[in-house]
Amino acid sequence: MLQNADFRLIWYVGTLGEFGRRMELLVLSWLVLQSTDSYFQLGLVLAFNNLSRPMISMFTGYIADRFPRGRVLVVGQVLNVLTTATLLAVIAYDFELIEAWHVFLAVFIQGVTKAIEDPSRRTAIFDIVGQRRLVNALSLDVISHNIGKMAGPIVGGIILGAAGFTEAYAFLLAIHISNLALMTKLRIPNYQGLAQIEPVVRSLKVAVGYAWRSPVLIGLFYITIVMNALAFPVQQFIPAIGRDHLGVGITMVGLLVAADGFGQLAGAGIMAISRDLRYHGRVFVLGSTGVLLMGIIFVWSPWYALTFGLLTLSGIAQSGFSTMQSAVTMLATPHDMRGRMMGLLSVCIGAGTPLGAVEMGAVASAVSIQWAISLNAFAGLILLLPAIAISPLLWKPLTQAESDADSETASAPAQGEA
Repeated sequence: MLQNADFRLIWYVGTLGEFGRRMELLVLSWLVLQSTDSYFQLGLVLAFNNLSRPMISMFTGYIADRFPRGRVLVVGQVLNVLTTATLLAVIAYDFELIEAWHVFLAVFIQGVTKAIEDPSRRTAIFDIVGQRRLVNALSLDVISHNIGKMAGPIVGGIILGAAGFTEAYAFLLAIHISNLALMTKLRIPNYQGLAQIEPVVRSLKVAVGYAWRSPVLIGLFYITIVMNALAFPVQQFIPAIGRDHLGVGITMVGLLVAADGFGQLAGAGIMAISRDLRYHGRVFVLGSTGVLLMGIIFVWSPWYALTFGLLTLSGIAQSGFSTMQSAVTMLATPHDMRGRMMGLLSVCIGAGTPLGAVEMGAVASAVSIQWAISLNAFAGLILLLPAIAISPLLWKPLTQAESDADSETASAPAQGEA
């Protein structure tokens, strides 16, 4: 896969983008935790980061289907550069001027750019590699995601510990500018959808209607909401667990935040070399279950090394979830609708995450961080049961949706074959 120059370049873009995003999230989360000492406000950082997703992701999916995907990526990255440069200027001028709402605004804009970028970048991967190599390409994309997810917090923790917030943000600005330069060199095969462009509202209704008629997509979106509300907000509270429960500083906190990324990298590497995988949904469901089980256990560990190991196991499970989430969505959707369906997936992610982060932060402030995380993970396991029982995700291999060559209307959703 990496011998393909076009795929290699978009792979670099994804790696560098995730590195910058994860480092920035750690730096700003640590800033809020240290300045407010509030678990609730720590949760608000993640909530604001994902708040824009349910509001705009369907439209960014439409944009991914109708406009050159490389140009969409550049526009989103320009916003990242401007936001980081502005915050760096304020921090460098007078750190005391920074307040929590500045952080919330910065991560909100970061969330907007993520919502703009995701549908275009992931569907561009499909355009570059085609259907046969999609799972391998998405596994490599998960690897790039996890390289950034690991390296970003580690580097962020080291720079914060050794220097400070100004130096960390100056480094971040350099990362964003470098990624913008890479994006200008992307070559993505043009795909303009149907010759007759539908009005945006009608186009979005068609995508929602298609998903509603597909048991595969309904099950996937339901599990996505559950996981993003009750499992994945845990990542935002790892700095608090490291500081208050394990008693370590920011450098070791950065390494702990990266722990599940090590597991995801290992899991994605296994799937990247897998061949003829048929039960995509089964990997997705079992990965979700593993993440929730680890969520119940790891918060009670009194030792840093054990906590790190359990988070790594959680990451291995999460790699199955992450890779198959995108693969199932695109395989169950016609070509001309994939951008919009990835946008709908982003809506589901965004709908669950802000609510979960706020709720988890509130429970942590009222009771304890351990009980907040464990109770949410247990509730997630219970809520998975309807999808396991009803959806064909776990029990049937996936049938490829009709391609454009077969049907311009693509009216028959993928059901899963007997």
